Amino acid sequence: MKADVKAPLHAIAILAVLLASAACSRAVVTSEPPAPEPASRGVTVARMATAYLGAPYVWAGSSPSGFDCSGLVTYVYARVGVSIPHNAAQQYRLGAPVPREHLMPGDLVFFNRLQHNGIYLGEGRFIHSSKPGGVKITRLDDEWFQTRWVGARRL
Repeated sequence: MKADVKAPLHAIAILAVLLASAACSRAVVTSEPPAPEPASRGVTVARMATAYLGAPYVWAGSSPSGFDCSGLVTYVYARVGVSIPHNAAQQYRLGAPVPREHLMPGDLVFFNRLQHNGIYLGEGRFIHSSKPGGVKITRLDDEWFQTRWVGARRL
């Protein structure tokens, strides 16, 4: 080849290498998994909470050896990296309000003038810890809970 043709080909080859290396340098590798989206986090929270079915009710309890209602919520959410207070009324101030007809798994449900709460599981059911019975699943349309409904929040 003539010298006047080699120079542009050489410049094109260098440009191609530079572009390829620049594209590769934008890739970010991390050892931490990405934070879950709220909807998938809610499903994870709901699934995790069911692992504690049958745990006893313990006033002010917040561990698998015994939970009160807000202690169960606090414990399960902490397992997905969300720190919330161990108090139903304070938990009600967090997140965004959710109408009952738009509940999704993981939403917090509140009853009885904010004296009781639980985690919505889906299909009209929620998990909570109460005396008697400890951690159990109950339907939202159960008369006691239906008449004492306060609201729901999504974290």
